Amino acid sequence: MNHALRCMALGAALLVAGPVAHATIIQYHAVLTGADESPANASPGTGFASVVTDDVADTMEVHVTFSGLLGMTSASHIHCCTTLPLTGTAGVATTTPRFAGFPTGVAAGSYDIVLDMTLASSYNPVFITAHGGTTAAAEAFLFSGMALQESYFNIHTNLFPGGEIRGFLIQIPEPESLALLGLGLAGLAFSRRKAT
Repeated sequence: MNHALRCMALGAALLVAGPVAHATIIQYHAVLTGADESPANASPGTGFASVVTDDVADTMEVHVTFSGLLGMTSASHIHCCTTLPLTGTAGVATTTPRFAGFPTGVAAGSYDIVLDMTLASSYNPVFITAHGGTTAAAEAFLFSGMALQESYFNIHTNLFPGGEIRGFLIQIPEPESLALLGLGLAGLAFSRRKAT
């Protein structure tokens, strides 16, 4: 009897927990260089950007480090969505002229922010207007463009007003995908070994 009650309690708990929405959390990274700017330049500056999106919490976490710029920082943001993935140019999607609190007037630094993507202040107003007129539509368009490698992060300086360094945002495979790939490769290696 106790076993039956426990099973019913577990079933009820699972029914209650079932409707809870699961977030799609996606991590992206970008290596920022002058060679990846459009047009390319010979800046020795480099940077690394990490962006994490959460479609249930409606957030986008941005972390960037950079150094060696020839000019002094004046702007930074994410552009989206180019029709030429990994090569083209696009309009500014996030706040203009830069992320709030981004260090300006420096050649090196780091920056972190978590943006609430339900707020109009997280976007360039032109981006919202051009993509449905609401923050929900703008978020969907931006997150889709990021997934399709149609967005990039760049840092502008006084010497390169159009951008001194940039990098396209590339999705980082989730651990589960990497684990499945590893299992598949191990299985392939085992089957080849067994065949010989």
